[in-house]
Amino acid sequence: MKQLSPSLWALYVTFKSFYPEVLFVITSNYYLFFRFLWRQNATFAISRHYRRFDVFVEAEANKAAGKYDNATIDYQMEFYRNEGLTPYSEAKLPITSDVPEGCTIIREHIPITNLFTCLWFNEVDRFTSRDQLSFSIVRDKIRARVDWSVNMFLDCERRNFVKQAYHRDVLEQMAPPAANTQLPIHLPVGGNVTGSNLVRRRRGKKDKKSGSKRHHKVSAGNKNKEAGNKISNISF
Repeated sequence: MKQLSPSLWALYVTFKSFYPEVLFVITSNYYLFFRFLWRQNATFAISRHYRRFDVFVEAEANKAAGKYDNATIDYQMEFYRNEGLTPYSEAKLPITSDVPEGCTIIREHIPITNLFTCLWFNEVDRFTSRDQLSFSIVRDKIRARVDWSVNMFLDCERRNFVKQAYHRDVLEQMAPPAANTQLPIHLPVGGNVTGSNLVRRRRGKKDKKSGSKRHHKVSAGNKNKEAGNKISNISF
């Protein structure tokens, strides 16, 4: 195993100033170094976006959601296109995405990673605060000059080692959850509910009503008496 020097290795869980959330690391730092850096032979690791991997698609999504001024985003993406940025394709493999989810960064504290983060956030300051838009152009420019790459792991893996919470002032400003005002459903007596339909329980022999007709045995004498009464009621 590599010797870990505090002056050389660093775990960065970034908290952007405009983020209302706080992230807590809930696993060992050594595990994170081994899992995302040493095993991958990488010096910089960041989670990729859970849905989009093309930066031009991400720009359109930011415009649709009103995350920033649309004209500024258009200017930024047109500038990057002229600088050589292309939509994501299989030609960029082993790079698996152009769009990061940058709340968590794990990196080795060396000049190349220092240079990357410095240039990246210079672009954030230069154009828009949407750092997903400027990530790939800086990465590709450095990779074109030196043999260096970024480990972009799945966003679901990030959720396994960090816990998200909100600042107290943000929680105080949040509206309380709406109360459930739906009244309970009253079932009829003797009925069961399956889904949204009422299914009646089959009536057994013991459930017959007390007023139901019952069959009685009739003796032979009674039969003759009843027959005589019927005949006597017939008039000619």
